[in-house]
Amino acid sequence: MSSDKHFDLMVIGSGPGGYVGAIRAAQMGMKTAIVERNRLGGVCLNWGCIPSKALLHTAELWSESVTYGSKWGIEFDGVKQNWDAVIAHSRGSADRLNKGVGFLMKKNGVKTFEGHARIMSGRKGDTPCAIDILSADDDYYNGGGGDVTDQITATNIVIATGAKPRDLPFARFDHEVIISSQDAMVLPKRPERMVVIGSGAIGMEFAYFYNAMGTKVTVIEMVDRILPVEDQEVSREAKKLFTKQGIEFRTGWATSNVERKGDGAVVTAHQADDESKQESFECDVVLVAVGVAGRCDGLTGPGVELKMKRDLIDVPHADVEEPTYETSVPGVYAIGDIIGPPALAHVAAEEAVTCVERIGGHHTLGVDYKAVPGCTYTNPQVASVGMTEAAAREAGHEVQIGKFNYAALGKAVAVGATEGFVKIVASKPYGEILGAHIIGQDASELIHEFCLAIRLEATAEDIISTMHAHPTLAESIHEAALGVEGRVINS
Repeated sequence: MSSDKHFDLMVIGSGPGGYVGAIRAAQMGMKTAIVERNRLGGVCLNWGCIPSKALLHTAELWSESVTYGSKWGIEFDGVKQNWDAVIAHSRGSADRLNKGVGFLMKKNGVKTFEGHARIMSGRKGDTPCAIDILSADDDYYNGGGGDVTDQITATNIVIATGAKPRDLPFARFDHEVIISSQDAMVLPKRPERMVVIGSGAIGMEFAYFYNAMGTKVTVIEMVDRILPVEDQEVSREAKKLFTKQGIEFRTGWATSNVERKGDGAVVTAHQADDESKQESFECDVVLVAVGVAGRCDGLTGPGVELKMKRDLIDVPHADVEEPTYETSVPGVYAIGDIIGPPALAHVAAEEAVTCVERIGGHHTLGVDYKAVPGCTYTNPQVASVGMTEAAAREAGHEVQIGKFNYAALGKAVAVGATEGFVKIVASKPYGEILGAHIIGQDASELIHEFCLAIRLEATAEDIISTMHAHPTLAESIHEAALGVEGRVINS
């Protein structure tokens, strides 16, 4: 193999894990290449994190102006939506950042290949890994390859192919009526009625967006509360606030059938503990938001067998010390959503940096899986890190809780963001922060103080003794910490 076809590291997938890992490898002096079958930036940048936040910001602007504008003394005559412009702004955000990733690849000397990567062999002694580059088909969900367009070798490979939306056996995506999160970002017109199956972060973000823009939204969730991974108090508060906004919920209900009817569909569901209690919902579109599946279609050639755990590559990570992220195939590593939870863009980026630094022999502290923030970008936002109260008690901790409501916060009152609260889960007797949970304005920005606190094994007293500016929403963190010791000032 010629020298221009051999690399120290080949990264498969250019999402927030892949492109970050490639840049870090190049910074360390590795000859690095990256292969992408669709668009640089991966799902997160093109069809997930970024364009969805553009849509959510539009929904917030619409709500502020139309629903609440008069409260602030701002009144509009003839205000209307331009749906095409709403979608165009979202796509424009993705396009701009897609070009930005291309610039970063060139800036850092990372060779970019377009196509579908297939691993033909792992590393064997001094013989490097072999990769075929194939022409990529247009199937976003079940990608495969066509003809071989290039053949390269690499000392090491990092798989960062991410995940794709998961559908249901009785509700397969048709991308018109039965839709995925990707489809939900580019609907040609706003539906009048939507059913969302699943109330995790993705389901709730789209439920919030479409409801705010005027769609009648019904959310069906098999668990007895929405946002099931969050603290139970947060889940209850979220359901109350989103119900107030007009979203209809069926929690503790299981979806049993989705049937196309005319230009729309009929969704049938029943109570999870009593199938005789059944209800049907007519709608224009059904968003299936029940999780994701790993993207590994056509990833390996004959004789290359990656150890799998269902549709994920089996790489021990969150439950082992100093993981290397190496797969069962020598010289082949995997990071991000393809190796399983926590399936978050920022986790993929941190795993990628850790992985390539350890490949390069560098000492690195690695990923602290106890301090991973999770955020839902609705309005109000939801953010959390660490243990829920229930998880802390189940783990045997004697806990103390500090809680502070936004309604008692000066800045929140001033900007009309009085819904929600900050909750701290701390241990007795020293007040070490085990977890933190926020529902309210800018929760996704505020949570990082708690991430640092958990990373440094800080206590409530450490937060109390840290001065917070007034008036700010961050004062709610200070007050909640005071609450752990039973000495809240402003409530």
